[in-house]
Amino acid sequence: MRTLQSTRMLALASTLATGFWGCSSARLGGSGAGGTSGTGGNTGGSTSPAGVSGGTTSLGGSASGGTTGAGGTTASGGSRATGGVQGTGGASSRTGGSAAGGASSGGGKGGASAGTGGAGAGGAGTGGAKVDAAEITDAGSSGGGCTVGTWPTADPAAAGPFATVIENNVGPVAGVGIDGGAPPQFTLFRPKDLAQGGLCHPLITWGNGTGANPTMYKVLLNNLASHGFVVIGSNSPNVGQGNPAPMIVGVTWVLQQNDDPTSELYHSIDTTHIGATGHSQGAFATSSAATDSHITTSVPICGAMTEKNLHGPAMFFCGGQDTLVGCSGAQNALNAVTTLPAMFAEYVTADHGSWMSFTGNKPSPVETAITAWMRVHLMGDTTLRPWFYGASCKLCADSAWIITQKNMDQ
Repeated sequence: MRTLQSTRMLALASTLATGFWGCSSARLGGSGAGGTSGTGGNTGGSTSPAGVSGGTTSLGGSASGGTTGAGGTTASGGSRATGGVQGTGGASSRTGGSAAGGASSGGGKGGASAGTGGAGAGGAGTGGAKVDAAEITDAGSSGGGCTVGTWPTADPAAAGPFATVIENNVGPVAGVGIDGGAPPQFTLFRPKDLAQGGLCHPLITWGNGTGANPTMYKVLLNNLASHGFVVIGSNSPNVGQGNPAPMIVGVTWVLQQNDDPTSELYHSIDTTHIGATGHSQGAFATSSAATDSHITTSVPICGAMTEKNLHGPAMFFCGGQDTLVGCSGAQNALNAVTTLPAMFAEYVTADHGSWMSFTGNKPSPVETAITAWMRVHLMGDTTLRPWFYGASCKLCADSAWIITQKNMDQ
C-alpha cells in the first residue's frame, strides 16, 4: 500500500512538473523551477506567472471571471438582492432545465449582507475582523429554504456528519480541455441530504494541478463535503486558462442553481460564505479567484501569487521539501497582505504532492488543517479558531509546521 501511494505521488508530481511548469516559472520576488522569470497579466497590481502550460496563458488575465457587482445586500425578511453574480450563458441545470444565459442571481440571502466587496469572513482593519459564531448566526434565513447560521463543531481529522455524493460532468463548460480540446464541465462533491440540519451550505470552488482532475483529490474534497460544504471543481486539466476563469464559472453556476426551483441545490447554499482552494496551477488560479468579491477566504496549496485585492483571510500553504515550486511564493503572498488575517503555513516534511492522501477516507494532517480553516472561516466554528489565531496557536506550537501569522493575534 505504501509503495502504491508513493508511486501515485511521484506520477502526480511528474505530471505537474511537465505540464504546468514546462521550462519556466515566475513568482514575484522568487525564482521558480527552471529559473526563468516573467510577469503575466496584472490583476489589481498583482503579478501572475508567465509560464502556464509552456507560457501560452497567464493566470492573471481575468480578475473576476465574468462576475459583476459586489454581491449585493439583502433586505430584512429574506428578500433577495439584485446584483450578485452575472451568469454565464447556457449554464445547464442538473435536473434537465437550462439556466437563462446572463441571468443574475441574488448576492445574498435572508437578512444576510454580502458586504461591499463580499468580505464576509475576516473583515478589514488592523488584525482583521473576528469571524465568530455571532457573525454567522446574524446572517438569518435564506428565505424559504435553509438558514445561514453557526454550524455545530466537528473533528476536521475525521469524516463529518453528512453522507456524500459525487456528481460528474455537471454545469456549464469552461476553460480548456485535454490537449487544448473542448472545454469540460465540472465535478460536484456535496452532502447527499442537503436538508439535513437545516443550515445553508457554504460553497468552495476547487482548482486542480496541471493534468489532474477533481477525483485525484477525492479524500480532501469528499472530507469537505462530509462536513457540509458544497465543493465545485472544474474538470479542466489547466484551470488557470479560460476567460472567464473556470473556478469563478463554477461559483456562478452553483449560485444560479441556488435560485433555480428545479435544481437539487435550490435554497441550499450559503451565498455569503464562499471559499477557494486549489493545488499547484490550481493554487495560482485560487490566488486569482480570491480577488473576486464573492470569495471570502482562500487556501492556495503549493503555489501562490501576490494579490492586494483579497476579500477575506488567506492561508498560503507550501511543502518544505517541494523542489518544484518551493515556499518563496507563499511567503511573498503573505508579505503582500496588509490588513486581512493571513498565514504562511509550511509543512516541513511535505513535497509538492505528499501533503495529500490518495487512498482511504482519512485526511492527512494538511488536509485536516485545510478543513479546519474552512470550518472556522465559512462555518463559524470557534472551537477550531485557536488552531490558527493567537501567538500560541495549535499549528504554531506543532513542530511539523513552520507558521508565520499576519493580523492574527486574536
